[in-house]
Amino acid sequence: MTLVRAQRVLETAVATLLRPLFRVLLRQSMSFIAFEEIAKRVYVEVAMKDFSIEGKAPSMSRAAILSGLTRKEVARLLAQLPPDEHEPEQRYNRAARVLTGWLRDADFLAPDGTPRSLRDEGPHGFAELVRRYSGDMPARAVYDELVRVGAVRRGDDGRIEPLARAYVPSTSVGDKLAILGTDVADLIATIEHNIDHGRAEPRFQRKVMYHRIAAAHLPGLRRLSAVQSQALLERLDRWLQEHDTGVPDSGPEPRAARVGVGIYYFEEPLQEQEQERPNSATGFSGDDT
Repeated sequence: MTLVRAQRVLETAVATLLRPLFRVLLRQSMSFIAFEEIAKRVYVEVAMKDFSIEGKAPSMSRAAILSGLTRKEVARLLAQLPPDEHEPEQRYNRAARVLTGWLRDADFLAPDGTPRSLRDEGPHGFAELVRRYSGDMPARAVYDELVRVGAVRRGDDGRIEPLARAYVPSTSVGDKLAILGTDVADLIATIEHNIDHGRAEPRFQRKVMYHRIAAAHLPGLRRLSAVQSQALLERLDRWLQEHDTGVPDSGPEPRAARVGVGIYYFEEPLQEQEQERPNSATGFSGDDT
């Protein structure tokens, strides 16, 4: 592929991924000026962190050349303190570990394999569950977080009951927006890896898509995809939990990695011009080679 052709393909891809993002931004009343400021700052951060010349310290001049911004603008952006971008993900991970442990640890399950309602304290109570799966986090903080996202409730008998099989914020717009950042970033990072290293070290990235599924079948597909996807993710989660070291890396050479598998369902109505085209069933597609 020629450089000009590759640039056009990239421009089309960027425009395609920006459309749903911009729908979110417009609904949340973020102006283009605010988006542009974020884009400039992240451009400079990535240029400084990931594109420095080997053996040389990152420089504002190189960041300016790569980003197309002036050195003055780069200096201004570097002087700004970014928000704590990892805080939402850390909260997500701790609460998710507690909920997952509740669903599979025999100490917290009823004889039929379903998660038991738990007392606050005592043997095999909620506080013990939190200590086992969230380390030093206060049980009250974890409880408040799980209540906030609609994952647990307190029953009439005073015990804590799970309402969901996964940590999925159902009420908080802020948490859903945080997931927009973490989950979409992971997908793009996988695509980036496959562009650069797909032949030698491919990462699995697939989807199945058909263009003309009758609306009457959609509820059944939603249920089927949710049940089977949840079952697969729970199997993968058990494997990951068994192999998780639980110990943060120390030293210059990493001994562990952050890994995961993501699944999502998508659906959109056909536009009039698409309805007039001959049927085109896509089937499986993706890129990990």
